[in-house]
Amino acid sequence: MNTNKTTNMPAQSPLLNYVIKGEGKPLVLIHGLFGSLENLNMVAKVLADSFKVISVDVRNHGSSFHHKSMSYDEMSNDVYELLDYLNIKSCDILGHSMGGKIAMQCALSKPERINKLIVADIAPVEYPPHHNEIIAGLLSINVSEINNRQDADKQLSGYVKEAGVRQFLLKNLVKTDSGFAWRANITDIANDYNSIAQGFPLEQQFNGPTLFIKGANSNYITSEHQSIVSALFPNAKAKIIQGAGHWLHADKTVAFNKIVSDFLNT
Repeated sequence: MNTNKTTNMPAQSPLLNYVIKGEGKPLVLIHGLFGSLENLNMVAKVLADSFKVISVDVRNHGSSFHHKSMSYDEMSNDVYELLDYLNIKSCDILGHSMGGKIAMQCALSKPERINKLIVADIAPVEYPPHHNEIIAGLLSINVSEINNRQDADKQLSGYVKEAGVRQFLLKNLVKTDSGFAWRANITDIANDYNSIAQGFPLEQQFNGPTLFIKGANSNYITSEHQSIVSALFPNAKAKIIQGAGHWLHADKTVAFNKIVSDFLNT
């Protein structure tokens, strides 16, 4: 039997918005930049047959609270505050992209609380700014002047050429009684983007079972990152999904879910 629970906390609360599905060993799922917990629904649905899956909206995303800072220390602490609230002492954790970095920070900062770590298409390194056009495009949209999503899409197309990427980004645009509004905190995400791009110093280590999953068509994880990965995560293994890009869990859902399930059940 699946248990679904959604909690929308007021902005001042440290607790993240979350959904729980299934029963069993706890597994936390963390989405990427400009996403929400809905992005990993295809993963949660399958894994809920065997696990208690806790999907979260990270700060400044989805229905979680807004804050001007986006450091990985703070975002991992958000996860642990939620786990404490749910009386979960330890768990498995899976994160995609920025969510993978949050998951890595959770494992590095409190390794005794993470059983297994899964990182989807991101490395523990600093990346050069590569969301500048996306951020500029989102900030350029005056939500008080748009009448529908097509208006927003037209404005965003001047910055983001890929229609699929625009569709993903505009999921953050919601209709309210007074018009359109951003669900994600675009301004503070933009202002603290440097924190999101950062890597991890070689000061901590997670020795638990770790799996990095890479999309073959993505360049977020390269051979140049191997030494840093090994230093931080000595027991890390890697899997590559052919025909998948950065959104590997959506591009090859069945393959991704099988890799995750096999690793967690081993």
